[in-house]
Amino acid sequence: MKCCINNLKEVTRLKIAAIAGSNANHSYNRMLLEFIARHFSDDDIDVIDIRQVPMFNENYKGKIPEAVADIDRRVSSADAVIIASPEYNHSVTSALKCVIEWLSYEVHPLENKPVMIIGASTHDQGSSRSQVQLRDILISPGVNAYIFQNEEFFMSDAANIIDKDGDITNETTIHFLEKCMREFKHYAKAINRMVAEKKEAKK
Repeated sequence: MKCCINNLKEVTRLKIAAIAGSNANHSYNRMLLEFIARHFSDDDIDVIDIRQVPMFNENYKGKIPEAVADIDRRVSSADAVIIASPEYNHSVTSALKCVIEWLSYEVHPLENKPVMIIGASTHDQGSSRSQVQLRDILISPGVNAYIFQNEEFFMSDAANIIDKDGDITNETTIHFLEKCMREFKHYAKAINRMVAEKKEAKK
């Protein structure tokens, strides 16, 4: 299951925070990220589970919940971020929106981070609508992420493509995922270099 992965070695190893945008116990998007973490083992990919994150509430002002503080630490220390977005009612999940609200309130770990949006769905649209909406959310004031635009990874019919062990069984899907990851790594490296140069210029 590691065809073509050697092509990625030309790019520096990255630490990637991978956020699963579902709080369901069974999530194809979490399974997709866990597959990515196994398959692209040349990188340090940290799959973040959001099931313990409480509903966003401004009453927490000055003291964020520990589950949010944990995500803040893990995203802040990452070189790049991947968000796997399910689609409910043609939209991002309330759980994912809640996480982003926490991460743009008292803390801002997504600011200036290169982010790739992916998604898995059991339906034909493959989370395409939620991904479009998520792009707008991630560039909003307080979030200010850099969104990877080159490739769009929508996995349709996920129930028949991800098996019970969490492996992707379709070779074409794996090859395209490898292409997306390869290009995202180049993008992330360029964004991080640009951000570092801007910080240096301000000194």
